[in-house]
Amino acid sequence: MTQYSDYFGPEGLLVRGTILIVPGRGETRATYTRFGRRLASDAYRVRVTDAPDLDTEDLTALAARLTDAAEDTATEDGVVRPLVLVGADSGAAAVAALLGQASDAQPDAVILAGLPGQVPAATAGTWDEELNVRTSCPTHRGALTQDPEVRRGSLDDAIPEAVLTAAYDSEASVPVLLLVGDADPLADHEALAHTAKSLPSARLSLVHGAHHDVLNDLQHRSVAAEVITFLETLRNELRPLITVRSSTW
Repeated sequence: MTQYSDYFGPEGLLVRGTILIVPGRGETRATYTRFGRRLASDAYRVRVTDAPDLDTEDLTALAARLTDAAEDTATEDGVVRPLVLVGADSGAAAVAALLGQASDAQPDAVILAGLPGQVPAATAGTWDEELNVRTSCPTHRGALTQDPEVRRGSLDDAIPEAVLTAAYDSEASVPVLLLVGDADPLADHEALAHTAKSLPSARLSLVHGAHHDVLNDLQHRSVAAEVITFLETLRNELRPLITVRSSTW
């Protein structure tokens, strides 16, 4: 039976939406403990699923698994909307590829973090070198190192070409937030910019100094703030709640 990691908002507050997080290559549900808790603290219902194995799990099976995960969060009034899928690395590729398929639990929006480029970029062989590709955050480096279920060397695993092609050619009609670090050696910034411009409702946010694990890198507080801003804007029909009228910095 598939297991989940769940994070709940403060007692007494109305749930503002449902977030499903799909990890990437080598990651575990525990990888997103800090991120999940932070979103939950703003009264979002957060559930982290297992990372997809795209060599054995096709997109149809993944869609069904995510549908079950979403429906299992339902209250008497159903799943609390908006329902937002957050994918990282291969999880981002899978979520983006799914947008072109019909699903019983069609999300209201998606967040794609650290979407890898279509041309494979090899990572260095040692664990320290892989960590340098992933993150400069000492807390995140420690969490990855101390988690015995994290699969080292996994960033060299190829993501199926069909999945990446579907991800970059997505015709998603729902709002999309793309997050990428400007120090991510696995990113194809030109392709990401093209994909963002081709979508009817997309925002591409570049995180300065961030590496591949953009949700968990040194800038994780600012990234979480960007995610919360997106979620709150989504709840407001994509109308920004705050607009800067004047600034001297």
